[in-house]
Amino acid sequence: MAEDLKIISGNREEQYKSLVPQIKALLTGESDLIANLANISAALKEQFNFFWVGFYLIKNKELVLGPFQGPVACTRIAYNKGVCGTAWAMKETLIVPDVEEFPGHIACSSLSKSEIVIPVYINNEIIGVLDVDSEQLNTFNAIDEKYLKEILSLLN
Repeated sequence: MAEDLKIISGNREEQYKSLVPQIKALLTGESDLIANLANISAALKEQFNFFWVGFYLIKNKELVLGPFQGPVACTRIAYNKGVCGTAWAMKETLIVPDVEEFPGHIACSSLSKSEIVIPVYINNEIIGVLDVDSEQLNTFNAIDEKYLKEILSLLN
C-alpha cells in the first residue's frame, strides 16, 4: 500500500471515520510496535493538525517518550504525575479541557491548552499512553475518546 493518507475536511467524527480504515491498512501486516505507533502519531497529526500527538511507553516504572509528532517533549514522566502519569495510574482516559486547571500538570510546552490521554493496552496489559495536545481550550470530547480507542485497539 502507498503510505499516503486521504485527508478530508468535515466534522471531527467524519474525519475519524475516514482515518480509522486508513490507519488499519497502515498497520496490517506490520508487527513492529514502534513503527505502528509512529504511523499512528503521523496519521493523527496529519489529519487533525493537533499541536502534539505521541506515545509514552512504560519502562522501568516510568513513562518514557516514544514515537511522536510535534515539538520536543518531556522525556520521562513518573507514575501518577501529570495527565499522562495519572491516566496510567488510573488506567482510564483523561480529557482535560484546560491543562492549567489540572492539578500537577506537567507543562512540556506552554502552548498546550487542552489534552486527552488514553492508556494503550496490548494483550490486556497497559504498555503506555497516547497523549494528544491542542493549542486550543476544550478541544477533546467523547468523539475523540471513542475513535482514538478504536485506533488503539488496532494494535492488538
